[in-house]
Amino acid sequence: METIYLAGGCLWGVQHFIKSLPGVVATEAGRANGTTNTLEGDYDGYAECVKTVFDSQQLSVKQLLNYFFEIIDPYSVDKQGIDVGRKYRTGIYSTNERHLEIAKNFIDERDDRSLIKVEVLPLTNYVRSADEHQDRLARYPNDYCHIHEDILNKYRK
Repeated sequence: METIYLAGGCLWGVQHFIKSLPGVVATEAGRANGTTNTLEGDYDGYAECVKTVFDSQQLSVKQLLNYFFEIIDPYSVDKQGIDVGRKYRTGIYSTNERHLEIAKNFIDERDDRSLIKVEVLPLTNYVRSADEHQDRLARYPNDYCHIHEDILNKYRK
């Protein structure tokens, strides 16, 4: 099992989508790369993200990134859908240097690479979100989500 952290705007939809992918074993809604060890105020620089545990025998990092890029606007800075602010930035974070190299190569291989604004950085810290944010769209399917419903349902297990 391997773990990577994906920030794609509001974490509710991102978690709902990623959880449905083949090879994903577990997900957790959280915040990455902030400046404190708690979630105070406007989350002190944290990006809303999904901790993604996956079976690398079933799902490669590159395949996971292909799925991830289906649900984000990789050209946007601090904005996904109607959500605006630093906490809604897109990012790929990991403590595994190989994951970061794969992500950088994934972006470099794209024709639109010069336009992409997705952070690719080592994970410096992570804080789990409150229980109310965990699997929220599964519990409240009509709640707000910036990801189109067709895409959310595309890989449903």
